[in-house]
Amino acid sequence: MENADKKEKLLTIGQFAALHGINKKTLMWYDEIGLFKPAAANPENGYRYYSYRQSPLLETILLLRELNVSLPEIQEFIKMRSAESLKNLLEEKIKDLDAQLLHLQAIRKNLCAQHQNMVTLLTMDLSELTVIEKEERCLVTVDIDEDTTFEKEVELITAETARCRLGRLHDASYGSMLPVESLQEGSFDSYTKLFIEIPFLTQKYGLHIQPGGTYIRAFHKGDLSALPEKYREILAYAKARGLTLTGYSYEKGLNETVAERIEDYIVQIEIPVLTSAAQSPSSAAR
Repeated sequence: MENADKKEKLLTIGQFAALHGINKKTLMWYDEIGLFKPAAANPENGYRYYSYRQSPLLETILLLRELNVSLPEIQEFIKMRSAESLKNLLEEKIKDLDAQLLHLQAIRKNLCAQHQNMVTLLTMDLSELTVIEKEERCLVTVDIDEDTTFEKEVELITAETARCRLGRLHDASYGSMLPVESLQEGSFDSYTKLFIEIPFLTQKYGLHIQPGGTYIRAFHKGDLSALPEKYREILAYAKARGLTLTGYSYEKGLNETVAERIEDYIVQIEIPVLTSAAQSPSSAAR
């Protein structure tokens, strides 16, 4: 009986607004547009009063507003509300939220990668070649050749990011791929692919797999026309240590956002390698 009395008790607009953590002007506006009306109004002074029984409906409206459901959509729902219509509406908004979360996760991953790039630039000796371990990655790629113009590359990247439903360019990282065979033949500008690394891909079919394992990592600073000299240095480094280059060289810029001059531009080069132990049949047998 006490609970029933509580639900029938009327609250002032200020009390009801405070109960739901909103401004009373919001309730006045909802009343004016016919979205959510008070339980009663004083005919003499126009004061609005609300019932506890109205709380669930108001909370639903506030939830839908937080989910960016338009007022016309909410008004239509209020007119025809049912368990089925609310279920369908919420399912649609859950899908939207999932997409937003995926987008935010992609941005976070990209920010972390950029942060790591800056740490690398500030703490590492960029003239040094190192051997590192990397995890497998899945890359979206587009084919290019020596005759592909820069304008065409932009067109290909734009089309591919659209196909992958990538919201913004900053949701991914980009680079180019140079076959190891070309390096070994002394052809240092025979790029065959551009790659796009998209965080949280939902499928891997048809993607390029950048293998996990041992890599040589190097950095080149300055005009890209001097890249061949860095590759000659990498080839000599690998030979001296019994490392066999394999697959592709993966190049990507590290500091496009902070480099104003080409002389300051830094490219990271990573090439998978086979160590002498990995190549030895006897080692594999053991």
